[in-house]
Amino acid sequence: MDSLRSNLYSHLGMDMDSDGIMMETRNFSYTELQCKCGCGGNEMKPEFLNKLQAIRDEFQKPMRINSGFRCSNHDANVSSSKIAGKGPHTTGHAVDVGISGADALHLVELAVKNGMTGIGIKQKGKGRFCHFDDLTDEAGPRPWIWSY
Repeated sequence: MDSLRSNLYSHLGMDMDSDGIMMETRNFSYTELQCKCGCGGNEMKPEFLNKLQAIRDEFQKPMRINSGFRCSNHDANVSSSKIAGKGPHTTGHAVDVGISGADALHLVELAVKNGMTGIGIKQKGKGRFCHFDDLTDEAGPRPWIWSY
């Protein structure tokens, strides 16, 4: 069964790690990037994941994904975007990374270097994170940075 599963994941362009966890990239699992509402949705785009992995490779530390893909229903409930239900996370081109302090600054520098065009920063109180996306000008002015 494991070889059948491995062949299926390979056909889908995914790999399994040594523990049998389906991986989107070398360091990011399918599960950590899927919608957090419980629907299991995950439509992360390969071109975005390549940029995210490049950032992780340069960062050389684990990156905790707070939010990856969001279905439109979940996005409508949690998004701070003006287009709730159709925010950046619904496109498969955005993540929120739980991080703070000097590591957050370093990660933002790497994100810019690796083609992220939307950067949101929440670095006060509980739940500190950075949002990264690589949306184009059609989504609004790019590059763009904001605070929560």
